[in-house]
Amino acid sequence: MITEITLFSAFIAGLLGSGHCIGMCGGIVGALTMSLPDNIRQSHRKLTPYIFTYNFGRIASYTLAGVLMGFLGAQFAGVLPLDNPRVVAMWVSSIFMILLGLYIGGWWKVLTYLEKAGQKLWRKIEPLGRRLLPVKSPLQALGLGLLWGWLPCGLVYSILAFSLTSGSALQGGLLMLAFGLGTLPMLFAMGATAQWLTRFAQKLIVRRIAGTMLILFGLFILFAPHHN
Repeated sequence: MITEITLFSAFIAGLLGSGHCIGMCGGIVGALTMSLPDNIRQSHRKLTPYIFTYNFGRIASYTLAGVLMGFLGAQFAGVLPLDNPRVVAMWVSSIFMILLGLYIGGWWKVLTYLEKAGQKLWRKIEPLGRRLLPVKSPLQALGLGLLWGWLPCGLVYSILAFSLTSGSALQGGLLMLAFGLGTLPMLFAMGATAQWLTRFAQKLIVRRIAGTMLILFGLFILFAPHHN
């Protein structure tokens, strides 16, 4: 069963892990913006609809994936002998939050195995994204976001594990929506501002501070008292 703390966990994971998103998706946002005419790229007012629709598509893809994972998890939960599925969901959330912190901080790249597992699907989707470049309208940016939301990413996959234990398709979708909204500030700024943000987010000290905060938050969830 979904709780406020698991929704907040997903949002915080997106917010703190979005520096990693710049490494994964920054090139895509850069390709989107650089393919636009100069008069659009140099105007925040004209550029904003493109960045907004790209991110809307990306978050919509995350939400759809969460719906699918939540549905699958609910089917499995119906046949498993779980006395308290809410506590199990919290444990899974905390463990993946800790793994995510280790991944973001560069201490243990265990989530790269999940990224490799998603490469097969991505090889089929990625050529479709190329057909949408160069971007000439916000609608194309939306389509690009819908496709690139499936980019193999350990950060995304770790939150999808939350969705598996969420209890339903709706709750799984809400978790991924919360995660997507957490990533929005950094990636929206990435598309609308200068390259200094990329350099800042990629600094080892920044990544390790974010990783440490994720680990501490995961430990808090793991050891906090849980009630039925």
